[in-house]
Amino acid sequence: MIVRRRGGAAVLTVAGVLVVAGCSSGGGGGGLPTPSWAGGSSASGSGASASAGASESAAPAKGTVTVLRTVAEGLKSPWGLAALPGGAGLLVSDRDDGTISKVDEKTGKITELGVVSGVSAAGEGGLLGIALSPDFASDHMIYAYFTSASDNRIVRMLWDEGKPAKEQLGAPDTIFKGIPKGFIHNGGRIAFGPDGMLYAGTGESGQRGLAQDRDSLGGKILRLTPEGDPAPGNPFPNSPVYTYGHRNVQGLAWDDKGRLFASEFGQDTWDELNAIKPGGDYGWPDAEGRSSDPKYVNPIAQWHTDDASPSGIAYVDGVIWMAGLKGQRLWRVPLVGTTAGAAPQAFLTGRYGRLRTVVAAGGDKLWLVTSNTDGRGRPKAGDDRILELRVR
Repeated sequence: MIVRRRGGAAVLTVAGVLVVAGCSSGGGGGGLPTPSWAGGSSASGSGASASAGASESAAPAKGTVTVLRTVAEGLKSPWGLAALPGGAGLLVSDRDDGTISKVDEKTGKITELGVVSGVSAAGEGGLLGIALSPDFASDHMIYAYFTSASDNRIVRMLWDEGKPAKEQLGAPDTIFKGIPKGFIHNGGRIAFGPDGMLYAGTGESGQRGLAQDRDSLGGKILRLTPEGDPAPGNPFPNSPVYTYGHRNVQGLAWDDKGRLFASEFGQDTWDELNAIKPGGDYGWPDAEGRSSDPKYVNPIAQWHTDDASPSGIAYVDGVIWMAGLKGQRLWRVPLVGTTAGAAPQAFLTGRYGRLRTVVAAGGDKLWLVTSNTDGRGRPKAGDDRILELRVR
């Protein structure tokens, strides 16, 4: 069956969450119900991944989260986060004002670097993901994904820390443009992979058909060189498209073997965590969540949209951590290779409101960014904030 879319430090240990889907796993209706988090296999590659994962050690089924401290607060519409090398600070993007600021990890002091020129913020669009150049130590380049007046695009800028605050960003050099924009579904997450290539998650901008059109940049994961050209070895000749059939990709992370995972907004039924297979079709708009159609790659975990609405993800010690916006919780997904080894666990439920971005902070720690000032949250004094977590 294809499921179609309808339109102070505290240690928290939460029991695993397991929601059962309404259909049976077998074709005849007599089998055990399929848990909603289990992606299953497909002829497009998930089955092979599962077999490979079976020989790998599993992360513990249960974990913990300790909130160590609030690093900074009083942020406005924060979206992207990038950690500077050697604990030199955190860079955070402001979606609506189009600024990038530096946060001192120790004191929480926030210093604005400057405004990214050309940002046209509206709805879910604006200044979104940021990433540091792989050669940041020598070139001091910051990459950013943003919504302009005509499209979504990726730029890079020279950061000159020797200049006065608010004047430290050089003029944006556009390396890639033409990604469809909309009031919704602009994607926006960018990250450099272990291969040195730049990956970008895009949305279909509310135009569903773009996701299945391999000639469109909407509803895709793109793989580019640092200069913005289609990366060598991409699955489709002379194309930046790495995977397609996505509704709105929001999170990108690699495990310790260099395998890519991505989170994706569903519509009314299922949000997804996917293991990414080059050239794979992830189903939208024909499939939402698990599908019996072998041409689609199934998610490794899925959630009802009220429980997730996923954004950023991070990998730490065999576990994917996923921030939830509408769900207002942090999800823990233990892995066995490229499959979910146990039911996801929810942490911090409702405690900090909407959660936007999560970034590995080294060792067993994470940075977590809240998102209550994005127009859909209910901001309180001090929102939004960056938290430091210890995770197991």
